Amino acid sequence: MNSDIEKQKTVVYINSENMGAGDDGLGGLLMGTFLSTLEDFAREVSHILLVNAGVKMVCTGSDKLETMQALADSGIEILSCTTCLNHYRLQDKVGAGSKSTMFSILEVLTGTDKILTP
Repeated sequence: MNSDIEKQKTVVYINSENMGAGDDGLGGLLMGTFLSTLEDFAREVSHILLVNAGVKMVCTGSDKLETMQALADSGIEILSCTTCLNHYRLQDKVGAGSKSTMFSILEVLTGTDKILTP
């Protein structure tokens, strides 16, 4: 690998509050553990993109908000779909990251070679 070429950062795409399908309690626990562990990889991750129910994790009242704020503080840009926030009536409750259009989300997704989806 040429040292002049910057290493491509990983983008994390999340579309749910839960990880996997099946028991929602277990899925929520797994997602919390995934996000906490993701802090150890913060240097390798440029963005977390949240769509559908995934946007709930950055909003007031979420048990994952503190972890999401820590990820944002570590330098990861967190983008939440505005359409999704509006759908869940959460547009005024975002506590970490920023609101984003689908256009911006697609710009990030198409600009990277590495997309991780828990």
